[in-house]
Amino acid sequence: MTRSTLRLAPGALWPALERATRHALASGAMQPIETEQEVVEDAGVRFLVRRVSSLARKEVEQRQRAANPASPFLPYEPDLFVAEVSATHVALLNKFNVIDRHLLVVTRRFVHQELLLDRDDLAALFACMAGREALGFYNGGVTAGASQPHKHLQLVPLPLSEGGAPTPIDALFDTVPHRPGFCTVPRLPFRHTFAWLEPALPDDPLKAAARFEALYIAAIGHIGVTAVEREGERRQSAPYNLLLTRRWLLAVPRAREHFDSISVNALAFAGSLFVRDEAQLAAVKRAGPMAVLRAVVEG
Repeated sequence: MTRSTLRLAPGALWPALERATRHALASGAMQPIETEQEVVEDAGVRFLVRRVSSLARKEVEQRQRAANPASPFLPYEPDLFVAEVSATHVALLNKFNVIDRHLLVVTRRFVHQELLLDRDDLAALFACMAGREALGFYNGGVTAGASQPHKHLQLVPLPLSEGGAPTPIDALFDTVPHRPGFCTVPRLPFRHTFAWLEPALPDDPLKAAARFEALYIAAIGHIGVTAVEREGERRQSAPYNLLLTRRWLLAVPRAREHFDSISVNALAFAGSLFVRDEAQLAAVKRAGPMAVLRAVVEG
């Protein structure tokens, strides 16, 4: 990728996101999912559990079924457009968002979600992360919680809740010494790899992507995910979740998508879970959020 192919100036995303959000809400293109939030403490982490309100649940399910074509991004809804990111990616609003300002970083042409991330993907993500603290994440395949086969990374602004750490899981990361290289977080009871990052990494998206690409390949290698050639494409050998902020990276392998009937995606490993009803909420409380995460990692 050359510098001329990045079309989003550092820091320009967030004002564009605010404008796009106001427009999408006014037009009805974006339809936020009403939730009620509860904190469930486990192993020193104050997990955020969002539950769909009982009044909204039936309508939400009907809307999601109606809006689930093979790729909702080809073409994407114009009223959900946020910004031109690069020659290869655009930024879109999440139509049915649970978290405010939830952004999708989507390839312009169809690329399968199970292809490994490349430098173009990473440059687009870092271009969107520049200028504000944010959590970027990727669901590598259906088993990792990907709801669409069209390649898309995701981004939410930090902190995830008012008055706390950037993410609930940061409470455990802050006990890990700031040393170069990969390690495991002693209090995470499932397979993973963790690394501290240079805080200024996203400020030059192209430079960051060039440096981060090898780090990303090494990270997923530590959890047993490698590149496999399928039909001339470089695909992942197994499902995984990737999360990163300006400060850290976390990669987690996946053995299954669900705990009980609860779908688990990358956000859960930041300490944010989503449940659809009281029964699912009770299941999370009964098992404990860490056990939920361990179950979908270890199988």
